[in-house]
Amino acid sequence: MVYFTSKFHPLNVENKTRFAAPAPAESSGVMKFMIDFCAGGVAGAVAKTLTAPIERVKLLIQTQDANPKIISGEVPRYTGIANCFTRVASEQGFSAFWRGNTVNVIRYFPTQAFNFAFKDTIKAIFPKYNSKTDFWKFFATNLASGGAAGAGSLTIVYPLDYARTRLASDVGSGNPQFTGLVDCLVKTAQGGGIMSMYNGFGVSVVGIVAYRGPYFGVFDTLKDLNPFKKDKGIVGLFSKFVIAQTTAIIAGFISYPFDTVRRRLQMQSEKPKEQWLYSGTLDCTMKIVKDEGVGAMFKGFGANVLRTLGGALVLVGYDEIKRMIGS
Repeated sequence: MVYFTSKFHPLNVENKTRFAAPAPAESSGVMKFMIDFCAGGVAGAVAKTLTAPIERVKLLIQTQDANPKIISGEVPRYTGIANCFTRVASEQGFSAFWRGNTVNVIRYFPTQAFNFAFKDTIKAIFPKYNSKTDFWKFFATNLASGGAAGAGSLTIVYPLDYARTRLASDVGSGNPQFTGLVDCLVKTAQGGGIMSMYNGFGVSVVGIVAYRGPYFGVFDTLKDLNPFKKDKGIVGLFSKFVIAQTTAIIAGFISYPFDTVRRRLQMQSEKPKEQWLYSGTLDCTMKIVKDEGVGAMFKGFGANVLRTLGGALVLVGYDEIKRMIGS
């Protein structure tokens, strides 16, 4: 589960240690917010669209053992990344790699907006600590405020996240289960109730904290150890990219099981509760480990690493173009 909305991610538009040049002095207040919001939204949309095929493969592999068509044997299981790529192209057509991407792009804009909105409000509630003299208190409050802000924005956009998962996890060459965003949400509300669209919400919030914790610690450590941190050229840029991705992969690995459980719970939302495979987060976790082994918690992680790298390259390139324009 990779959260580029973390303010500590060097590729996040909120991050002060950005690759891009700072905005002009006159761009303040609402105007600065809109510039950052739009720039981040465009960068996010481009990154998500270009990496959509990899993300769809990741979701298919991650959720296939909770997919009724695969459980019943109607559709054979995917044996790996290459097998999934070739079968999606042959069974559903090349454009199917972008199934659910429109929802993913739409979801990104309100997520960014609410992250901005919640960030300052929630941060003001917590006491202030110095990162050098009270590191652990600073770390704990940052983790708590970040988790609370993430939970706030997630509460509002979670149905879109659910719809993205369901649209992208459709398998086989027949008619898709859902024709689009509205159809997905309506059928889910009719079958499982409105609140069933929030299946996996709790474990998603835990996943945000599980990602932010290791990311914050690992990134700061590697950033201090970086011998090229003062380099303004391509070497410094590349070193920041490597550190960012190393950190993202480590944090993503730690938080990935939470993402797997979340996706599995989302896969049953449109059914009546008596037909659910899993009764909740703990039941889902225990059944996955018992029936499929611990390794099943990391299904699709290889594709997730590729998606993270691809998205980061786009974002770094975008920031570099902004820096050159600004200079």
